[in-house]
Amino acid sequence: MRVKRLLRHPVTWGVLAVGAVALGVALYLFQPWRLFTTVEVNEALPVAASPGPEAARQGEPGDASKASKASKAADASKAAEPAQEPKTLATGTFISHEHETEGRARVLELPDGSRVLRIEDLNTSDGPDLRVWLSDQPVKKGNAGWFNLDDGEHLELGELKGNRGNANYAIPAGTDLGDLKSVTIWCRRFGVSFGAAALT
Repeated sequence: MRVKRLLRHPVTWGVLAVGAVALGVALYLFQPWRLFTTVEVNEALPVAASPGPEAARQGEPGDASKASKASKAADASKAAEPAQEPKTLATGTFISHEHETEGRARVLELPDGSRVLRIEDLNTSDGPDLRVWLSDQPVKKGNAGWFNLDDGEHLELGELKGNRGNANYAIPAGTDLGDLKSVTIWCRRFGVSFGAAALT
């Protein structure tokens, strides 16, 4: 009888409504099920083909037939030209912060001058609003490193593509990497690093 009376009381319904809203907000913010989900990616190493030797001669004066032959020769040369491996500018190994994190990070420069951050063999937890950042702050071990990577300058390279595997993140042209010597898997919603690597 007491239960029935409580259920009929308007205060009870108010408390239940507030509780339901609070639960919904908590689930949205924390998304606890993502601790048990995995998003795996396996992007290939970025490469760029070098221009064929005939490409420079395409603009030379001549009749249409010669231009056509030169264009075909350039296409064939480009197709035969092996892809060039990118140059490694910096590397680092991830350490764990708020979540267990393993993997390697490499800053690569492609033959065309563009640069890419490549994260390899990543293994960390999934989570809400995870981003890949370059930061000018030092990578610290333990709890001291959870929160400092947004204290100074940082550059967001985009949403984390997957919490496991290999992925490439383009670095915007003109970015000065002189001071951006750290990379972090950053949970933007809660302002905490899941894991980070010092780039050397």
